[in-house]
Amino acid sequence: MTRPSRLARYGFADDGVRAADLLGPSGLRLWDAEAQAPTGGEAAELLTALSRAADPTLALRQLHRLVDAAGRAEARSNGSRVTGPGGEITVNGATEAILEALAQDAGLRRRLVAVLGASSALGDHLVANPDDWRVLATGKTGLPPNAEGGLEIDGVPGIPELRRAYRVALLRIAAADLTGGRGLEPTMAALSRLADETLGAAYAVAVAAVPKEPRLAVVAMGKCGGNELNYVSDVDVIFVADTDEDLGAATTIAARLIEICGQVAWPVDAALRPEGSRGPLVRTLASHQAYYRRWARTWEFQALLKARPAAGDLALGQQWIDDLAPLVWQAAERPEAVADVRDMRRKIIENVPPNEVDREIKRGPGGLRDIEFAVQLLQLVHGRVDETLRSGGTLPALRALVAGGYVGREDGETLLRGYRFLRGVEHRLQLQQLRRTHTVPDDPQGLRWLAAALGYTAMPGRDAVEAFRSDWVGHAAQVRRLHVKLLYQPLLEAVARVPAEALRMTPESAGRRLKTLGFADPAGALRHLQALTGGVTRTSAIQRHLLPMLLQDFADAPEPDRGLLNYRHVSDKLGSTPWYLRLLRDGGPVARRLARVISLSRYATDLLTRDPEALRLLADDAELQPRQRQSLMDGFAAAAERHGNDAAKAIAAIRALRRRELFRLACADILSRAGDLAPAQPIDVDALGIALSDVTDATLNAALAVARRAKPGPAGMRFAIIGMGRLGGYEMSYPSDADVLFVYDGADNGAGALAIAEELRRSLTAPAPDPELGIDADLRPEGRQGPLVRSLAAYQQYYARWSRVWEAQALLRARFVCGDESLGREFERLADTIRYPDGGLTRDQVVEIRRIKARVEVERLPRNADPHTHTKLGRGGLSDVEWAVQLLQLRHAYAVAGLRKTRTLEAMDAAVQAKLIDKVDAAAMTAGWTLAAQVRNALTLVRGRPTDQLPRHGVELAGAVQLLGGGDPGEFVDRYLRLTRRSRAAMERVLDS
Repeated sequence: MTRPSRLARYGFADDGVRAADLLGPSGLRLWDAEAQAPTGGEAAELLTALSRAADPTLALRQLHRLVDAAGRAEARSNGSRVTGPGGEITVNGATEAILEALAQDAGLRRRLVAVLGASSALGDHLVANPDDWRVLATGKTGLPPNAEGGLEIDGVPGIPELRRAYRVALLRIAAADLTGGRGLEPTMAALSRLADETLGAAYAVAVAAVPKEPRLAVVAMGKCGGNELNYVSDVDVIFVADTDEDLGAATTIAARLIEICGQVAWPVDAALRPEGSRGPLVRTLASHQAYYRRWARTWEFQALLKARPAAGDLALGQQWIDDLAPLVWQAAERPEAVADVRDMRRKIIENVPPNEVDREIKRGPGGLRDIEFAVQLLQLVHGRVDETLRSGGTLPALRALVAGGYVGREDGETLLRGYRFLRGVEHRLQLQQLRRTHTVPDDPQGLRWLAAALGYTAMPGRDAVEAFRSDWVGHAAQVRRLHVKLLYQPLLEAVARVPAEALRMTPESAGRRLKTLGFADPAGALRHLQALTGGVTRTSAIQRHLLPMLLQDFADAPEPDRGLLNYRHVSDKLGSTPWYLRLLRDGGPVARRLARVISLSRYATDLLTRDPEALRLLADDAELQPRQRQSLMDGFAAAAERHGNDAAKAIAAIRALRRRELFRLACADILSRAGDLAPAQPIDVDALGIALSDVTDATLNAALAVARRAKPGPAGMRFAIIGMGRLGGYEMSYPSDADVLFVYDGADNGAGALAIAEELRRSLTAPAPDPELGIDADLRPEGRQGPLVRSLAAYQQYYARWSRVWEAQALLRARFVCGDESLGREFERLADTIRYPDGGLTRDQVVEIRRIKARVEVERLPRNADPHTHTKLGRGGLSDVEWAVQLLQLRHAYAVAGLRKTRTLEAMDAAVQAKLIDKVDAAAMTAGWTLAAQVRNALTLVRGRPTDQLPRHGVELAGAVQLLGGGDPGEFVDRYLRLTRRSRAAMERVLDS
């Protein structure tokens, strides 16, 4: 009785029961059933080879069939009797020759067994042609058989001869592929060459049947054209005739060629021709030119990237390609080109059956098409001027994109690995039955076979299928991520919009373009370009494809030269860092966001040049949002605490954090009206005021802690900072100082409190690389003549005896900022008794406020300032609206709790709800106040220093208008005057009521 478990060790199914019959004395005579061992050393080597096949059982079964078929064929040729199915293998010269050759030729053994275990279809071919195993034998020189895809035929073959020659060549390619004798690219190239030779042979057969050969070119397209054909695929072609006289015979030949190839090897698909299956099978050169110039869509030019002559009149095919090349390399400049490629990729995924989409390695997400479409779109856009990218093959094109700096090295290597993996899976799937498929099986047996065919073996804790699945999922996820990154990067659309001539960046073309774009100093700008792009380094290469697009963005600003100069300064500081240019190229909208920021805002540019690494904020929309108040307070405090008692370093850390937050907010503001460059959640002037106030609160809180460590003062002394003015009202702008009051408790703590306040003010205003925070305590009792700090009791005494109505008005914005919270809240309660007086204001107090308001307009408005366009003190601007609202608060807040707000617009809304102000007047004042606040911020961003005066013309006006949404500057000034005029009229009605 046999013991099949011994044979099961070789990987045969059914515990080796069936294998014992096939290997036993009536079969291949390789297994001794009695000894339960191979019949000899040669048999053991063959069994070991079978065990290493992708499917040992399939390999054994097909080897048995092959040997049996060879024996039967020789017996029939000798006139001997042949037993029927299921009989013993006939032992004769043919069977002995196969087994002996397998024993003596290790290369043959490895190649033949690999083919038999991986492809039942090629096994069937060998059984039908039992002498063809010899084509896998090692040559006399010791080299493996030629597997370059050549057809071994003489003259013009018949269809049966051509079919067999094709299969023999395919057999050699598969054997070399399966035994690791070549990589993916040589295999694809061999399959493509085999397709070319098959097309050529079929062409010769077809031409032999016509009286006169026309000039006809067969142009390979798709994977065949790119020399990346797989085992089973339609071969895409386009037929090109020379002239109308050639059309009749050319069409006959083309139709016959399609018929022959379908019988011999694979379907020939001519659907990529103009008008697809509805168009004529063959067109002339002139007809193709007319079609592609007038009617062709983007995907048709995308397909032409892989075109190459394959058969027929090769010179004519190359002429056709050369004639169409200018059109191909202009296609990306169509306004819809990039969107067309993206839409086509989406449609391909949508057409995959839902039950197969997760198993589709070609068309599904993370599949081969993701890589191909990303590479081809980059070729279309950048290949207009970079001829190194004009390769038909995906892998050569991807390597060229990496070499040229268009794709990062790491990303490129990830895509290369993904492509090789996915194509390897595709090849193994198709080899099994020589059937066109791109779907990974979902049955356990099919998955085990595929994993084995790809070389996966069981590992401790994980079997071969799990290892394959892990790699597959990993590659697919990476491919999909990079597909989205490359195909949907905004930079790609921006580059596509730049004319090809402008992309070339030669001194002549760059000089012409700089003049066209409006650079005031083209010669100086050209020197900057040459400094950035000169040389042969990768950095220079990346700059060469970034700058043509960035120049357009610089030109959109009022001062293009300044944008380019600022870009050079940033590049000089960061150009040697490994992440800078990679971020500009790969970081989504970063490059164009940077261009807008540095071309429109001196304020943001100054912050960036002090902290170039802050550029990273532009890559992530989440980083362009104001940080939460508590997060700021904790972060600033932690930064200070890290430096312990080193006050200088602690303050430097605080000011550096403030600089970073100011840059974050400035960029968010600059980009909020930048169309497709805007962050997902744009920031408005109201949110900006709150965010700037929160940053100031965090700065003061951390700096106070440092000051108290440096100047401890008396033990137990409470000290607090009260926010006033725009800080208290959460309405700070970029140029705003921190209006504060300092308060402490205890009669004997004055000297200690003064030391703390002075240390705080000194540390935040001292000269340093980071912007200072002005500390303004002029709203304290007695103004500049009064003491800098007061105790809570002193404030109470002063306000009870000496305070005037304007001081009550100033306290309307008072709020606790930092320090001892209990003391801060006590001050707020004290302020409430002054700013919300019982019964409101007397008539004399109302008159006093109006008088002060008129005096402020006359005395505080700067000399030569235009009162109509001064954002702070001008008519209908910030001050007008704030005085109107504050008058309502002083008069009615004692009775209307909703008016007890430190923020202007919140208090105005409460006044509307309380019917203290007409809705129309409130809307007019809100519009005037909001626009004035926006203009004030925009002017600071543009100039880099504070100003309240809106100019009537010039680059600063143009820059501010562009930041605020664009349009004609003159119309913007008219709109400003119109809105502030209405705001002024509403303010006057409130003050007169």
